[in-house]
Amino acid sequence: MTAPTPTFTVERLSFATLTELPHSWQPADYRALLVQLNFDNAEALPEAELKEMCQMALTDLEPREAAVAVLTYLFPEELTAGQIENLAHQILTERLWEENPELPLHRGFYQATQLLHEAFNGTFPSVKAVEFQVKCTAASPADLEVFGADANDSALAAAPLLRLLAVGLPDNALLNRLYSDHLAGDAFAEATSILWELRAVEKTADSITFDVVSSAYWLEDFKYADTYTAPTHADAPGEEAA
Repeated sequence: MTAPTPTFTVERLSFATLTELPHSWQPADYRALLVQLNFDNAEALPEAELKEMCQMALTDLEPREAAVAVLTYLFPEELTAGQIENLAHQILTERLWEENPELPLHRGFYQATQLLHEAFNGTFPSVKAVEFQVKCTAASPADLEVFGADANDSALAAAPLLRLLAVGLPDNALLNRLYSDHLAGDAFAEATSILWELRAVEKTADSITFDVVSSAYWLEDFKYADTYTAPTHADAPGEEAA
């Protein structure tokens, strides 16, 4: 007999619009990028000065050259030099974190554009992300297992949570239009690339509260979501993202 589909009450607790991803650029990142840019004595700089000096070093370059440097730092294995050259032209005018077909790279494209936009005072596209907390209360405590054993494995939790979030969006929302088959089916590996950060911040006997960071492109309309009830399910074994 097929197990019943878990049903949850979904409550949006908070919602904020972001221009910077939380903790996306750490002092170690600025320092490493300065070293890559051949900045003298980067290791000796105080942490408080790293961001400003990194931006100054980038603006010593032409915008396309700066984009090449940032993309090279962020994607040392994922992209070839030729791909980076092409993307460095595109990132000047295109929202790569929305338009590029490679979803696993979207968070990095946002991170790159975030730094370049600020350094070059708007030469690059503006960025917008969202962060919100959502409480999922199960009809039965055992139903929490749909998110995985501890709910902090995003490879397991992302797909069932995104299926719940989609119900709180308009029917014509991009997520519902582009991924209707994935939402209804047993394989939604793209979910981990859509939910850029996913943390279980509170857990009770019958509920889990998640903190979610994603692109406004996908989930901005969730700010209008009222409390609702919806079913969800996990990906079939072996189908979740690696």
